[in-house]
Amino acid sequence: MTRARITALAAAAALTAGAGLTGCGAADMTRQSSPYADAAGSRTVTLSVQSWVGATANVAVARYLLEHELGYRVDTVQIDEVPAWDALSQGRVDAILEDWGHPEQEARYVDGKGTIARGGDLGVTGHIGWFVPTYFAQQHPDVTDWKNLGKYADGFRTAESGGKGQLLDGSPSYVTNDKALVKNLGLDFQVVFAGSEAAQITQIKQFAKERKPFLTYWYEPQWLFEKVPMTEVKLPDHEKGCDADPEKVACAYPHTPLQKFFNARFAKDGGDAAAFLKRFHWTKDMQNEVALMIAEEKLPPQEAAARWVKENRATWQAWLPA
Repeated sequence: MTRARITALAAAAALTAGAGLTGCGAADMTRQSSPYADAAGSRTVTLSVQSWVGATANVAVARYLLEHELGYRVDTVQIDEVPAWDALSQGRVDAILEDWGHPEQEARYVDGKGTIARGGDLGVTGHIGWFVPTYFAQQHPDVTDWKNLGKYADGFRTAESGGKGQLLDGSPSYVTNDKALVKNLGLDFQVVFAGSEAAQITQIKQFAKERKPFLTYWYEPQWLFEKVPMTEVKLPDHEKGCDADPEKVACAYPHTPLQKFFNARFAKDGGDAAAFLKRFHWTKDMQNEVALMIAEEKLPPQEAAARWVKENRATWQAWLPA
């Protein structure tokens, strides 16, 4: 299962300005996209920044510590999730810190070519699902069973959903099962793309402000739950292999322990940086704390990281190489 939430920053302008992200398109990214990538023998690291705020939080804290505690120069490159694997294999980036599961790429590059190495568990379990606002679920408890969504379709209609109930998704570039699920479960709903994570958050907040019902594709970990409580709709149970055919999928998204991956040369010869990133391991609550500062308080990522580092010395000291 790939990460379906994938490709837009919350508060995109603030994040991009603060993180110093390289605005490269995935398709035309070249080895020169980062001055530090694959710089043999130098104390430099290039990190791939997946385009959602939780991943930005990971990179912000890792970058801050690499620079301030270990003396590295760090570059960051924003690139879509699947092309990031190609870039990692080719040495254009050194590490991906939050992968939501790409079995085809893992088989090709890790088990096959050996150009990518596993970097260990991030410590955070990701889960994608369909959610309704908790205020609506409390009024209509049966809406949390997918079999009952049809009776509420009229209430979920919008101008964009063409007379059907709206299932709000994020960016069209997200790799999701939602269109197949709507079709295969026989639901009178239309998937409508907000355009980005930031735009989706804006729409969710507006619905909540007006106390309107909505059905949205969403995911954990995510700081927005603290601002807009949401309740998951139970889809058919996920069983191994039930989503193998993207056209026939009719089951829930799995719970996925999020993983780190390194360029194989970096994993072997990356010195203290590679050792540190292998040890980098935190919790959902820690990630959400930093993500909330970035997306809601509008702090530049490095300022959010600095604040978190100052307050959590006992946690991050264990990540430093001996």
